[in-house]
Amino acid sequence: MKNKILEALKNGSDYISGQELCETLKVSRTAIWKNINALKNEGYVIDAISNRGYRLISSPDIVTEVSIKSELNTKWIGKTVECHKEISSTNVRAKQLGEESGLEGTIILAEEQLAGRGRRGREWISPPGKDIWMSLLLRPNLPAINASMLTIVAALAVARGIDTVTSLNTQIKWPNDIIIHGKKVCGILTEMSTDMEYINYVVVGIGINVNNRDFPIEIREKATSLGIETSRDINRSILVGEICRRFEIYYDLFMEKKDLSLLIEEYNASLVNRDREVIIIEEDKECIKTAMGIDEQGALLVRDNQGSIERIISGEVFVRGLYGYI
Repeated sequence: MKNKILEALKNGSDYISGQELCETLKVSRTAIWKNINALKNEGYVIDAISNRGYRLISSPDIVTEVSIKSELNTKWIGKTVECHKEISSTNVRAKQLGEESGLEGTIILAEEQLAGRGRRGREWISPPGKDIWMSLLLRPNLPAINASMLTIVAALAVARGIDTVTSLNTQIKWPNDIIIHGKKVCGILTEMSTDMEYINYVVVGIGINVNNRDFPIEIREKATSLGIETSRDINRSILVGEICRRFEIYYDLFMEKKDLSLLIEEYNASLVNRDREVIIIEEDKECIKTAMGIDEQGALLVRDNQGSIERIISGEVFVRGLYGYI
């Protein structure tokens, strides 16, 4: 009921009477009063005036089921939302639900991760109460070989979601790092379970530096946060809602064709390395080529100085800029 009351308060432009809430939700005034107080205890500032009703003044930056669901404008993502104060890893929890009967579109969020990690098993620093640590559980009817393309879908959704909420201009470092002013603000880790050649489930883990402004000295030249770039705090629930809305749109387009053909143009327009020289690192070999963009399967197309074009597959090689991270 708290979700519905909060949604009504957010959508209202003026005071909403207790009687109106009672009639809409078909509950007693006592139930309304108890849930209003519960919202206040969570940090929501709600003005209450006799004979006028209730009005939402401000919302806290907390990650709860109530705060997330009140910002979701989706058809199937977020029917189930789990929020944890702390957790080893949202991806681990999502995989547990995947092995059970977890619904497609389930969102798992945490205020703090104790064992978060990125690609290649790298540790991902997760300070409490500042950033977004979330995972999406998906059950796509796809051959396992197509699963890596969901990383591209997620990167595009996160980039556009950040742009919409913050008015920043993000870029993407292939395949899935989100970049602002040459520094990384988000990482994405996609994992899956397969049965023979088909997918049981896919987990898309997303870590975004939102309001953290204190990075270890060894990564300050490579990492940034939305708070640093905007000089203000960003409401995390609003951002999660917009990212999920975008993801649902892009995911449905992806599933329509079972490839990235409907998303290539938008993704390539955001590719920070496009038409720039990059270093391709494979095992102990390095070579310099020019990045051109992705193809329908999400491979990075690169061109050598002879004009020959090669497909680079994520996971097989590492790509970095000629003069640094990008």
